Amino acid sequence: MSITKNRAFALTAAIAVGGLILTGCGAGGRTASKNATAVSCDYTAPDSATTVNVLAYNSSAVDPFTNTMVSSCTRGKVAVKHDPIDFGGQVTKTTATLSGSTGSYDIIETYSFVIPGLARDKKLRPLNDLFEKYADKYGLNDINKSMRAGMSYEENLYALPMQAQMFVMAYRADVFDNLGIKVPTTFDEMIAAAEAIKAAGVMDYPIALPWLATSDIGTSFQAAMNSLDADFVSEDGTVTLDTPEAKQALQSMLSLKPYMDPQVTTFDQPKVQQQMFNGTAAMSIMFSGRMNDLTLTSNSKLSDSFKFAAPPKVNAAAKYSYDRLSIDGWSIPFNTKLDPDMLFVMMASAVSEDASKASIPAAYPARNGMVTADNSPYGKAATDSIASAMPPIASPLLASVTTEIRPILVQILAGNLTINDGTAHMQAAAQKIVG
Repeated sequence: MSITKNRAFALTAAIAVGGLILTGCGAGGRTASKNATAVSCDYTAPDSATTVNVLAYNSSAVDPFTNTMVSSCTRGKVAVKHDPIDFGGQVTKTTATLSGSTGSYDIIETYSFVIPGLARDKKLRPLNDLFEKYADKYGLNDINKSMRAGMSYEENLYALPMQAQMFVMAYRADVFDNLGIKVPTTFDEMIAAAEAIKAAGVMDYPIALPWLATSDIGTSFQAAMNSLDADFVSEDGTVTLDTPEAKQALQSMLSLKPYMDPQVTTFDQPKVQQQMFNGTAAMSIMFSGRMNDLTLTSNSKLSDSFKFAAPPKVNAAAKYSYDRLSIDGWSIPFNTKLDPDMLFVMMASAVSEDASKASIPAAYPARNGMVTADNSPYGKAATDSIASAMPPIASPLLASVTTEIRPILVQILAGNLTINDGTAHMQAAAQKIVG
């Protein structure tokens, strides 16, 4: 059975209108590169010289899509331009370009997590009319319906789905096999595995997670709460950051700290990858778009040693895995001055069937039936991850709440605030956002 079919089942159950999560999902290069695919990009070009500025951040999972757009849609007087940028920079530039009546970008990569808020605030152009116009020409109806729902708000599509990601655990199979360690299914089992690895003198900090204080840490906290069937807000918008689930999630995260690099709050996903490449960590949990990099011999002499599994639960009694689902897609900012018809064709070309096939195994494209256990080294792990993830809460409040509580969360994990005081502060801060 295809992974996408399993994913469709899980996401259909999970999504009504949609927000999932952002963090480390990724995009492109300055110009077309070796992972660009030649596809049809049949738009009507303007008469004058035109530059189309694309905002998307760098990772191997989305580079194929961005580079295909740059390569295939640059022609004549039209130049499609993308400048490399990290995730934090993209977040900052997205906020800036959408803040005024005139922006710097014409196509932006967006995520299901932020779609409800941006749509509510009318920062993105609705795409229903353009989707219908080009659906047959570019085979857009083959894009998973649940993923389209995840990029919609109040029945309007605001982003053309490109790919999906989920948390996956990567681990050193050679280390685990040598020490007789089973793949962890709970945080307690992760800790036991880390203890065994440390005791054997293999490495000092066997666990690696992306807990960057300016972004990833919020995703990690949300994943821990999701494992306990909770989130930052409930379906009706009630803030739930001083609940027993929030406190238990924080305690579970703190329990992992002794087995992680002391500088963990400075680590984004590329730095976690580097720990795995260098052999200084034996297990990590990241978005699936980072997994294929681990299998490349050009990145690490340990590439043959990495295996993949669904992420563990916070504890044995938890309902779901420590997990987040994310849909990446292309959106048209409300303030671009360029022809939206031309921009949509560029977006549709970049997620075409040929472009999507070429993105595997680095990405998990949004088109039905693309990914299988045979063509992706982390395929089974992705399937299992999807099946064990909490159905997301679709709320325009989540993105703002996440930003507001992040500095407090960092203080809790740094030991500067107790869990009880920290959750009280987060509850109050989030309540101001919710109003």
